[in-house]
Amino acid sequence: MRNAVQNILKKFGNDRGRLMDILKGVQSELGFVNEEAKKLIAEGLDMSYVDVEQTLSFYHFFTDSSRGKYTVYLNNSAVAEMMGRSDVAAAFEREAGCKFGSVTEDGLIGLYDTSCIGMNDQEPAAIINGKVFTNLTSYDVKDLVAAMRSGKVVSDLITKYGDGKNSDGLIKAMVANNIRKSGDVLLTSHKAGEGMVKALDMEPAEVVDIVKASYLRGRGGAGFPTGLKWDFCRKSNGEVNFVLCNCDEGEPGTFKERILLTEYPELVFEGMIIAGYAIEAQEGILYLREEYEYMLAYLEAVLKGMRENNLLGENILGKGFNYDIRIQLGAGAYVCGEESALIESCEGKRGEPRNRPPFPVQKGYMQQPSVVNNAETLASVVKILKNGADWYTMRGSRESTGTKLLSVSGDCKYPGVYEIEWGIRVRDILDMAGADDVQAVQVGGPSGECIGPKEFKRTICFEDLPTGGSIIIIGNKRNLIKDVVLNFIDFFIEESCGSCAPCRTLPPIMKNRLEKILNGHGVMQDVKDLEQWGAKMKMANRCGLGQTAANPILSTIRNFREKYEELIRKDVDFDSGFDLAAAVADSCEYVGRKPNL
Repeated sequence: MRNAVQNILKKFGNDRGRLMDILKGVQSELGFVNEEAKKLIAEGLDMSYVDVEQTLSFYHFFTDSSRGKYTVYLNNSAVAEMMGRSDVAAAFEREAGCKFGSVTEDGLIGLYDTSCIGMNDQEPAAIINGKVFTNLTSYDVKDLVAAMRSGKVVSDLITKYGDGKNSDGLIKAMVANNIRKSGDVLLTSHKAGEGMVKALDMEPAEVVDIVKASYLRGRGGAGFPTGLKWDFCRKSNGEVNFVLCNCDEGEPGTFKERILLTEYPELVFEGMIIAGYAIEAQEGILYLREEYEYMLAYLEAVLKGMRENNLLGENILGKGFNYDIRIQLGAGAYVCGEESALIESCEGKRGEPRNRPPFPVQKGYMQQPSVVNNAETLASVVKILKNGADWYTMRGSRESTGTKLLSVSGDCKYPGVYEIEWGIRVRDILDMAGADDVQAVQVGGPSGECIGPKEFKRTICFEDLPTGGSIIIIGNKRNLIKDVVLNFIDFFIEESCGSCAPCRTLPPIMKNRLEKILNGHGVMQDVKDLEQWGAKMKMANRCGLGQTAANPILSTIRNFREKYEELIRKDVDFDSGFDLAAAVADSCEYVGRKPNL
């Protein structure tokens, strides 16, 4: 073990800033990172054991003990449940002979729940030893477990490959692209270098001015003006600047950047290069979520090809610009989609959001000025530089220029990715996706807004219904509160970093109150309490996760209040929610005492 750990440390230059990669390397070698390995890592990096432990324990996919020779992570998102996840989970438990959250007695198979893995258009889906399996059925599970027991390699269990680059020799994934609608900005043909050629013939400040003139806003959900962010970074006067591409699309229902990375990776990397030139950076980092590790070798090969073609590295295109890109793998933490938490993770730490100010454009990665944009934003920059700001602003709406990639999933015939112009109506999206008998649409994932049929005339844009891309369609056959809202609250409880007291404590309390209502014991005061607590969440938490964690409850109370009122007891005005007899029943039974209440 000592030799294995030391070799991995050496590979990453004994750099504590690469702790994420080191932990990943050790776990890949040993199957886990146990006490001895943690001590060796701490020793080799000249850091405390506690610092190693706190990073390891923060991320979902890191483990200090074996999770089985074959480790199954089955997605438990709301859409997965809609598509039959419970039957698939039951089949895994039946065939493997163990419950979720445990490993079989022989150590062969481990079963674990996991949050959305970016496959909501082909659920139920699971990750088994890093390989993605989609559209699972109980029959598939029987065959998979039988193959595991026969000792087959997981890659050999994939019998068919998806379309496009998913069948590339470096990917070999059964994942389907499901590109349902292409536009003329992103999901269209592109010759590598076309945007860079124009950018590198300008001064960096001129590039920033063009991006400003395009009115491009961040595509991750917040919608901050991209050119303005770049300008702030340029003026921060740091020793060295950095570009970070956020590919940690962990919002349930979002999978658009999976398509960009699979079919248009050169476009994303070229956007990072243009951003690097504009802010005069020398290094870019693409933060790739662990769930997309299956395409890592392919992306590394794309980068290698760009270096060989003088599009990356030393003296790019002979213009004297030196700039390179590395890929940083995450390890399973939704909160790392928040830009400062992502930066902490890139530095090898727990992905806890930083207090702001200072903002990342002032003190970001390694405490230097840094621009953080997501893949869709950076890919859009390339087309803006190629065709001009005026060409771009002809699309979309007044405050939302250009096109938007939507990830559409749930109760519809055609789940997948749609490139639309900002300003499209929700009902038009439903028509394109083949959705009828629709009860509700979740716009922007769990952190967004849940709307009913009366609001389907509303438009997708920053002026009305903004979204990072997730559109989840919920049919009338679903129990909106039980099947969807409760699932979303569980997601936020699981993914909270725990730093802020309201985010750490209120979601579990709100879940308990929600279950009380669902169980038929709720009163109107419970609904009022949920609204008040949700308001506190928005005010008291420091990052977007905590501020929006109550949105699934708040938006459904606001737009579907009648569904809550149907469950409320009408025979009482108040209820303490405490059943004394039930509370002491177990203790009375244990000591053989009859309760005297």
